[in-house]
Amino acid sequence: MTWSSFWKYLRQHWMGLFGAFLSTLAAAYFNVQIPVSIGSITSVITTMVNAGEAITFKEYWERIKEPALRFAFVVASQAAASFATISILSHVMEGVAAKLRHDLFDAVQRQDIEFFEFHRTGELSKRINQDVQELKSDAKKLLNSGIKAVAQTAGVVQVLYGISPTLTASLGVGVSGIVLIGTVIGKMLKKHSIQANRESSACQNHSYESLSNIKTVRAFSAEDKHLESYDELGEIATLSARKLGYGIGIFQGLTNLALNGLVGGTVILGGSMVGSNQLSGGDLMAFLAAVQMLQKSLATVSQMLTVYMKMKIAGDQVFQFISLEPGRTVAEQDGKRIPHYKLIGNISFDDVDFSYATRPDDPVLKKFNLQMSSHKVIALVGASGNGKSTIASLLARMYDPSGGKITIDGVDIRNLDPKWLRSELIGYVGQEPALFTGTVADNIRYGKPDASDLEIEDAARRANCHHFISSLKDGYFTKVAERGSSLSGGQKQRIAIARAIIKNPEILIFDEATSALDNESEAVVQKAIEENFKNRMVLIIAHRLSTVKKAVQDIIHVVEGGKIVESGNHEELMRKRGVYFNLQNQQSSK
Repeated sequence: MTWSSFWKYLRQHWMGLFGAFLSTLAAAYFNVQIPVSIGSITSVITTMVNAGEAITFKEYWERIKEPALRFAFVVASQAAASFATISILSHVMEGVAAKLRHDLFDAVQRQDIEFFEFHRTGELSKRINQDVQELKSDAKKLLNSGIKAVAQTAGVVQVLYGISPTLTASLGVGVSGIVLIGTVIGKMLKKHSIQANRESSACQNHSYESLSNIKTVRAFSAEDKHLESYDELGEIATLSARKLGYGIGIFQGLTNLALNGLVGGTVILGGSMVGSNQLSGGDLMAFLAAVQMLQKSLATVSQMLTVYMKMKIAGDQVFQFISLEPGRTVAEQDGKRIPHYKLIGNISFDDVDFSYATRPDDPVLKKFNLQMSSHKVIALVGASGNGKSTIASLLARMYDPSGGKITIDGVDIRNLDPKWLRSELIGYVGQEPALFTGTVADNIRYGKPDASDLEIEDAARRANCHHFISSLKDGYFTKVAERGSSLSGGQKQRIAIARAIIKNPEILIFDEATSALDNESEAVVQKAIEENFKNRMVLIIAHRLSTVKKAVQDIIHVVEGGKIVESGNHEELMRKRGVYFNLQNQQSSK
C-alpha cells in the first residue's frame, strides 16, 4: 500500500481531517500543559511548607486559586479536544471504510471468471470485510494517537528544555538509543506479522469452504476430518500469532524497561541538582511529570509502529484488488447493441479454441465449429467432461475463446456490450440455480428489477411454480434461506425458470438444468420449457437423454472430445447407431 493510494480516499474528507488534526494538536498541547500546571501548584505548596506558618483554608485558596483554576481549564480543554478528535475521526474513517468496501466489492465483482478460479471466496470475503476493517481501525489509531503522541513528544521536549537543558540532554541520548533498537525490532516484527496474516487467512478459507458445503460434509460424515484439518491449520496459525505476540511483548517490554530506566536516572540526577540549588523542588516535580508524559508518548509511538505495520499489510491486501482493471468479459466499453428490430439470433462458433486458465495445457475445445439458427430448440448432449457446459459458458461470455470467434448475427460477441448481452439477450438457467437471501418474489424479480407484482405472478404461473409458492406460509413474500436450502431442487429450478421468463431473453440456455431432479420434477420443468420458449432460440445442455428426447424437436448435437460428432433429431440419431445410440442404451440399462 502506498500513502498516495490511501490519500485518494482520505482527501475526500479533508475538512474533517483538518478539524481532527487541529483538535489532536490542541489535545496534545493541553496534555503538555498538565505537568506545567501541576508544577505551578507544587511550587505554591512548597513555598507555604517552607514558610512554616499556619494558614486558614481561605488564605490557602487565595494563594492556590490561580494555578488550580489554570489546571482545571487545561484538564477540561484536553477532554473537549479529545472528544472532538475521536468523534470527527470516527465520522471520517467510517466514510472512508464504506467507500473502500464499495470500491473493493465492485472491483472484485468485475473480474473475469478465471479470477475466481484462482481466489477462494473466503479469501475475497476477508479482504472486503476484515482487511478493510483492520485498515480503518489502524488508520484511526495512527491519526489520533500517533499524531497526538508525536506532537506531545515535541511539546514535552520543549517544556523539558525550558526547565533544565542539562537533564533534557541526558534524556536525549537515552531516547536515541531506544529509537534505534525499536527500528531494528520493528523490521523483524513485520515479517512475523505478514506470516501470521497469511496463515490466519488459510484457516478462515478452510472453515468457509467446509461450512459452505455442509451438506456434502454431512453426507460423508466428514465432520471429524474437516475438524482435524481445521485444527492443523489453526495450530500453525496459532503458533505464528504467538510468535508475533512474543515479539511484540519483547519490543514493548524492552521499551518500557528503557523508559523507566530513564525516569530513574532523571530522579537521581535531578535530585543532585536540587541538592546543589541548580533546580527547585517544584521544577523537579514538573520535570518528572513531563518525563512521565514523554514516557507514555514514546510508548505510544512504539505501539503505533506496530499498528502501522498491521495497517500496511491490510492496506496491501485491499489496494491489490482495488487497483485491478475490470476483466475483459465485464469491462464497460462502447460495445454494440443489436437493435431489436434487426435481431435474428443466429449463432456461430467458428474454429473456437479454449482451455481453462487453471489447466492451460489441457484444451477443452479445438477448432470447434457449430451453427445454431434462431427460433430453434437445440440440444448438446454427451458424456460429462466433453465440453458441453464450456460451450454454454462461452456463448454467455463467461470466458473468451483463446482462438477463433463466436458471433451472433455475424457480430463477434467480444464486440457486443457485455452487460446488454447477459442482461437482455441471453438468459441462463444452471444445474444448481443460485437463489439469494430475500423473498421468493425478490428472486424472481432478479431477472427484471423493475417488474411489478403482477408480472412476477404471471412469470411464476408460466413456470408452473405459482401453486407451490402460494402454498408457502407467506406466499411470494416467504423468506428464502441461504442458497435456497429451504426449497427442493425442483422448486428452485422452477423459480429460476420464472426468473428467466420475466427477463424475456431472445436466447435461453439450460445448462444441465434438470440433471439433479427426479422424474416428476423433471417433467414439470420440461413442460415449463416447452410452453414458454417458443419463437426463440433455446439451447439445452444435457447429460440425461430423457431431458432432450421430448423437449427437442429440432436438432440434437452430440459432443465428444470437444467436437460435434453427430447431429440430428432423436430418431435420426438412433438410426445411425453411433455415439448417441450407445449413450441411450447405457442410460436405458441403468
